[in-house]
Amino acid sequence: MTLDPKILARIIPLGLRASRVVEGSISGLHRSPLHGVSVEFADYREYSPGDDLKRLDWRAYARSNRFHIKRYEEESNLRATILLDASASMRYGRGPMTKFDYAATLAASLAALLVKQRDAVGLAVFDEQERSWLRPAATQAQLAKIIDVIEKTKPDRRTELSVVMKKVAGQIKSRGLVIIISDLLTDLDSFYDGLGRLQHEGHEILIFQILDSDEIELPFKDSVLFRDIEGGTSPEELFAEPWAFRKAYKAAMETFIEEVRNRCLYGGIDHLLLKSSDDLGLALSHYLHGRHRVGGTPRAGKLSGGG
Repeated sequence: MTLDPKILARIIPLGLRASRVVEGSISGLHRSPLHGVSVEFADYREYSPGDDLKRLDWRAYARSNRFHIKRYEEESNLRATILLDASASMRYGRGPMTKFDYAATLAASLAALLVKQRDAVGLAVFDEQERSWLRPAATQAQLAKIIDVIEKTKPDRRTELSVVMKKVAGQIKSRGLVIIISDLLTDLDSFYDGLGRLQHEGHEILIFQILDSDEIELPFKDSVLFRDIEGGTSPEELFAEPWAFRKAYKAAMETFIEEVRNRCLYGGIDHLLLKSSDDLGLALSHYLHGRHRVGGTPRAGKLSGGG
């Protein structure tokens, strides 16, 4: 997988800003609750081209032979964490891209955008458990690591998103942006509980739900063998005539998507449904433009999961 220059050309000028207060502010992109409170030393970050050379820590260089910049509390940059679904259901796709191909391209594009605007970004790849975890960092080396992890990932096993969300909530040390990329074909009650846990920790959440057009429309005309691809070594199979239950299936799928959308709206969580056949650059640029214009989704309530 490689980054698509056409996608990056569309989204980089728009940027990805935090619409609510998080612990991060850099280059005027994000509001920080820490601004003006103190100028106490927070930590180090690796030097990036364009940084003020006066802020290089030569003692740190003497110890590690690497250039580091001192970072202070009031200028800590946004920390974003991407949760990428690599369960077996993400393997599906009859077009040029499977759902996972599409989701992986989206994850890499967002990571590139965040690094470009000098924000820290991390990655958690999951199925029924967390497979890979990269702590947020704001360097080109971090972007290379993220792309390498994604390229080596093969979708497998069942989806247990809520378990991973709760674990990641415990690993993220400060409030930030959590980006979930998944088909959300999981237990929704547990999923909402996981969202509540992230909200309780003060994170802003973006959800990109990736589905294939087949999953929404059920366009098959002939007899089809349906197989549960997350069923392990003995997956359930059903040989059926799609026309016989297409109407009921589509109604159920519409209800599923609408429920997720409404629950996210209630909780003030951004939710964007993307089909793996959509033009990703166009869809993502439209989303980012709209997000800037309206300032994110206003929070009406809070999902459960504070414990």
